[in-house]
Amino acid sequence: MSDIYQAMRRQDRAMPKDFAETVIDHSQYGVLSLPDQPYPYAIPLSIVRNNQTLYFHSAKAGKKVELIEDGMQVCVTFVGQVQVPNLYSESEIEAIADDPKSWGTLARTVFTTEFESAIVYGKIRKVTSEKELRTALRIIGKKYVPQHYALVDKAINTALDYVQIYAIEMDHLTGKRKKYDDQGQEMKHARGWKA
Repeated sequence: MSDIYQAMRRQDRAMPKDFAETVIDHSQYGVLSLPDQPYPYAIPLSIVRNNQTLYFHSAKAGKKVELIEDGMQVCVTFVGQVQVPNLYSESEIEAIADDPKSWGTLARTVFTTEFESAIVYGKIRKVTSEKELRTALRIIGKKYVPQHYALVDKAINTALDYVQIYAIEMDHLTGKRKKYDDQGQEMKHARGWKA
């Protein structure tokens, strides 16, 4: 059994809670992982955050609905921006490639990615209150279709009989980032982060 509080191996890339929340809020989806046999079941979902609660909508039937039990411990992974860094000119890359002593630099800074991520551990539950269901659907609408938010209640009224909302109460949240500054130095220990 894994320890959700186990220290991150790369503590220099650990980011504060508000960074992880920002990754969640800006991610287009999160991947919900559920226990199943013989393999875990992981599914990408449109997920929103309201304080320390995550919400997602679902049909009332299907594999994930069959697997979810109220109070079940789950994990959700979010990935923010990902890109290959562009730290060197082509001539600089050729010079690195020509020097076998510099190949480590090639591996660390050319064949790599900058990334940001967040991982949530929590307990899932089916939302049964119509008030909370409507609130969650409004938050989902505001995140994913902000240009038509004025119409969200009309959509909700027609969907109530067909949609199920699940909530995940966050027990533990971690954030991680690998990013380079303009001088090609990795921004470790949350350097440069401002909420």
